[in-house]
Amino acid sequence: MSARMRAIPGEIPAELRRRVEALARSGRTAIVAVDGRCGSGKTALGVALGRAFGCPVVHTDDYYLPFARRSQNWQATPAANMDFARLRAEVLDPLREGRDGVYRPYDCHADCFEAEIPVPAGSLLVLEGSYSHHPILGGYDLTVFVTCGTACQEQRLRLREGEHYDMFRSCWIPLEEGYFRVFDIQNKADCVVDTDTTGQ
Repeated sequence: MSARMRAIPGEIPAELRRRVEALARSGRTAIVAVDGRCGSGKTALGVALGRAFGCPVVHTDDYYLPFARRSQNWQATPAANMDFARLRAEVLDPLREGRDGVYRPYDCHADCFEAEIPVPAGSLLVLEGSYSHHPILGGYDLTVFVTCGTACQEQRLRLREGEHYDMFRSCWIPLEEGYFRVFDIQNKADCVVDTDTTGQ
């Protein structure tokens, strides 16, 4: 059963901090995966964890498939724009095997790869972003799902995305919710962090 917590975006709940501290003290490679609804604050939480524990943070947004490798109808299938194979090969599988990994972000706007960033084994890693709990990526030491109500999500996304909000409403949110539903992502998470600030 998931441990449920409340926090403002970017705040680490005390219970979550305690759990991550235990992993950080374990002396082995431990991976914390932060997934959740867009606009809920999963990136802010992932970055906060990285700062608090001095560990690398890998963003699934940097593992989109290059456009030339995407299927024709990729926008109709949840996670069809993700390069899960590269994420596993470069980061997750090496760390799980006690080997160093490498973080090679892909810039989808420029359609190019950025410089490689070493990810050393034997320490804590935070993986954050949409689809980070997808079963194809394998298991983790701790899974965190970040959520908020629909009114709060809309308010935040309208502010953040501006004229691009309609694309989130019509495409990205339905794809995301389908993924959550098919794989029961929220209910399977070790921790659920609610960041709703609308009171609804």
